[in-house]
Amino acid sequence: MSRHVAIVTDSTAYLPQRALERHRITAVPLTVVLGDRALEEGTEVSARSVAQALRKRTSVTTSRPGPEKFAAAYQAAAEAGAAGVVSLHLSAEISGTYDAAVLAARDARVPVRVVDSGMVAMALGFCALAAAETADSGGSLDEAVAAAEKRAADTSAYFYVDTLDYLRRGGRIGAAQALLGSALAVKPLLQLDSGRIALREKVRTASKAIARLEEIVVERAAGPRPVDIAVQHLAAEERAVELAERLRARVPGLAELYVSEVGAVIGAHTGPGLVGAVVSPR
Repeated sequence: MSRHVAIVTDSTAYLPQRALERHRITAVPLTVVLGDRALEEGTEVSARSVAQALRKRTSVTTSRPGPEKFAAAYQAAAEAGAAGVVSLHLSAEISGTYDAAVLAARDARVPVRVVDSGMVAMALGFCALAAAETADSGGSLDEAVAAAEKRAADTSAYFYVDTLDYLRRGGRIGAAQALLGSALAVKPLLQLDSGRIALREKVRTASKAIARLEEIVVERAAGPRPVDIAVQHLAAEERAVELAERLRARVPGLAELYVSEVGAVIGAHTGPGLVGAVVSPR
């Protein structure tokens, strides 16, 4: 059965495969360049491979999808019967993915609304789910866009990394911020702020940083609305699972709790040891 509004996102949303299939969401892959090999995220390269390469100091970079990848996704949606497409992507402040989607949308057979979510990982994933659920219930193109934008406005993302060096190498934070963290031997807590990665707090040890991350999430999740939470990591499964279980016990309004490893693209910029949490009220 065709749907009036199709939903396209990119591979950095890190939605579970069952969610992509259930809501018929198309995820266009970004590329990871591992040494001299260009590989598509999600099918050709894993987060674990990236973590191993980073530990060995192998060159790891990432690149946006070409506009032709988005053009193919929009064409497929039109051929499947969609009268319009909502195309939701990671923050334009940290990737050129949004720009590539905008270029492709100009020549699409059906109207395409390209949305800069200002988010990444499951913070983007929750926005895509909001748009898809609206489309599933018969909502219009404008209504699906509005649902995604509202979800983005209400969603917060926080994360801990063992070192700021990987973010510095990829140009996602300034050298001065990275140097400050190294010089003071602190463990950084970061957040998404207006689509950019910003330093929220500096904590002395990894265990204290994770404990503080937990407190921030519990505070942010308080309120009358049901809330979805995602705990994501790179090569730090034990930390992530333990954090998720504590949050399950402490957040009374919890609706869905996702625990997963991030993909290769985000892993390339954060490095092993990442633990992040996304708080998304419904």
